[in-house]
Amino acid sequence: MADLPNRHIDRSQLLKGVLDLAVLEVLAVADGYGYDVVRRLRNHGLTDVAEASVYGTLRRLFATGLLTSYVVPSDEGPHRKYYGVTPLGHEWLIDLRNQWSEFRIVIDSLANRPSVQSLTEGREL
Repeated sequence: MADLPNRHIDRSQLLKGVLDLAVLEVLAVADGYGYDVVRRLRNHGLTDVAEASVYGTLRRLFATGLLTSYVVPSDEGPHRKYYGVTPLGHEWLIDLRNQWSEFRIVIDSLANRPSVQSLTEGREL
């Protein structure tokens, strides 16, 4: 097999496609402020998630009406802007879960097929 320059998957590219779902999932459990959402995502294993990506996602989801926001005063620094999922956001989350489930089934079926190598082992080409 030829050496590839980088044999690691760029997880940030995978994450871009599911960040809306991940953010809505953590906020459906409990409202949170920006860095809290980042921390919760990382605690669930999304260690590669960039703060800027999460903040941008929060702003975009808020602008589209999927999130609500409110400010909570803090004794230890600036006030924190908390986000919560709106009723429309909950509907959207259900749709995203269904889409993710369907997508995962397709990818799993592709990934679990016998490889070309295993199909051709023992045969002369």
